[in-house]
Amino acid sequence: MSAFLKRQILLTIPVLFGVSLLVFSIMSLTPGNAAEAMVLQGGAQVSGADLERFRHEMGLDDPLPVQYWRFLSHALRGDLGRSLRTTRPVTDILLEQLPATAQLAVAGLGLAIVLGLVLGILSALRCNTWVDTVSMVLALAGWSMPSFWLGLLLILLFALKLGWFPITGQGGLARLVLPAVTLALGSAGLIARLVRAGMLDVMQMEYVTTARAKGLHERQIILKHVLRNALIPVVTMVGLQFGRLLSGTVIIETVFARQGIGRITVDAIQGRDMPVVQGAVLLFTVIYVLTNVAVDISYAFVDPRIHHA
Repeated sequence: MSAFLKRQILLTIPVLFGVSLLVFSIMSLTPGNAAEAMVLQGGAQVSGADLERFRHEMGLDDPLPVQYWRFLSHALRGDLGRSLRTTRPVTDILLEQLPATAQLAVAGLGLAIVLGLVLGILSALRCNTWVDTVSMVLALAGWSMPSFWLGLLLILLFALKLGWFPITGQGGLARLVLPAVTLALGSAGLIARLVRAGMLDVMQMEYVTTARAKGLHERQIILKHVLRNALIPVVTMVGLQFGRLLSGTVIIETVFARQGIGRITVDAIQGRDMPVVQGAVLLFTVIYVLTNVAVDISYAFVDPRIHHA
């Protein structure tokens, strides 16, 4: 297992390097002047000399390779630079916002897994019945609807019409429900379809027929033999969907006016605050890569036939 972990960790290095280079290139080639965006954001009139002095103080007048190398060398030491707008360390800004984003992403993932498993299992056990049809229609609807549109619909129905939940903001479980549901429904639909297909495939295997011939209870057959062996592709998809949920927090936090890394990333993009954008993307990339490593390791626990050499 140690050799496997070392190999997976080493593979993350080119991924992180490529992502940092790509984000730096995109932000550098985006039209507009970062210095003007920072200095003029309050509406004050400044001279060209003031802009040049600001660019020099922030290192924005250096060649792009020099700027990128400075960012990369500092990032390797855990220093993601300072925000161009607030001059605060980017690491401090991200760590302040991380709990809110993590809360939303974990709640969305947990809800997606529960809904996906329930719908998928019901569809597989009641294949070609009205239960199967309704479950798959719900799964398809959840996967097809854009998250921002779904969020607005949930706000309109459950917040404005019924008044069951607060509309926006932070604090308390009630303010987490609608954002988590919005984030979860798309992934839940995909997980449900995958669980259904996997279970129907496994239920045709000979060892399931043998288990039934031995007189095992149907619940034991489903849980121990069918569901467990159908979970391998589901576990893989859950790891991939976690990355989708992380990226989805950018939209959800904006729609529901929640604090978090996604929202400050949108603000940083609009203000061309490159250090914050790069730091946020790198943090999301690290979390996503580590999640996929954990998914690879979990295969051996889900299916004992799989061993990591």
